[in-house]
Amino acid sequence: MPRRPQLTRRPVTSRSATGVTGLRILRADSQFYNAGVIAACRRAGARFSLTTGMNPSIKRAIAAIDDTAWQQITYPTAVPDPESGELISDAEVAEIPAYTAFAGRKKADRVTARLIVRRVRGLAKPNTIGEQGELFPAWRYHPFFTDNPAPTLQAEREHRHHAVIEQVIADSKNSALAHLPSGHFHANAAWLTLWAMAYNLLRATGALTSAFHAKATTATLRAHLVHVPARIARSARRLTLHLPQRWPWQHAWTRLFDTVHPPPEAARRH
Repeated sequence: MPRRPQLTRRPVTSRSATGVTGLRILRADSQFYNAGVIAACRRAGARFSLTTGMNPSIKRAIAAIDDTAWQQITYPTAVPDPESGELISDAEVAEIPAYTAFAGRKKADRVTARLIVRRVRGLAKPNTIGEQGELFPAWRYHPFFTDNPAPTLQAEREHRHHAVIEQVIADSKNSALAHLPSGHFHANAAWLTLWAMAYNLLRATGALTSAFHAKATTATLRAHLVHVPARIARSARRLTLHLPQRWPWQHAWTRLFDTVHPPPEAARRH
């Protein structure tokens, strides 16, 4: 009988072994806001930036923030509001420099770090109804707990950037990632590779087409630019693509086609 192959264990390559340097920060939502996650970050030499949610202790801390402490912030890329889903470009941010989390647990589990809070006006309620203004502004608060050493507004922008990644994941679940997990490792690896290729190609397609398509979801890109209602005809060894006359995305598609398939260099010179 043939001998069974022996399994060998190889050491996991760390970032220090590969020469990678820089600050490592774990960004996560409120499901990961616990003492165990923070302890794991500190054992690994990483920083943390965790959404906290609104428990009674955090509500009391936010209520104690002075009105003059809030700073205006503008996001270069709008981020979705966790409650309403609306895209937000402007908000106000304040910081509690030393907030002790998990105060009800044993002393070893308590963590003191920065509590940074973003507040957004309640957009569902107008500031003025008729001639009467609102009695007081309604705010929605979104705190996170972090030991990121960056300035307040920079730490806020870096934390909220994970919302952009979540948008990519949500968009991808409507395409190839909908097939995961399949229960077979190689099938999962294949679908993941196909998704990455398709996603990058569609994003490049949108960027080459128009400002609207550069920000559109991949489902919209597939509907407007990939699922083309056209008919292919062959005549005299030439292929002709017949497009519908009143197709709303005709100019966007032809602009993409002309960009990707320009005339040969010799033809352009003549």
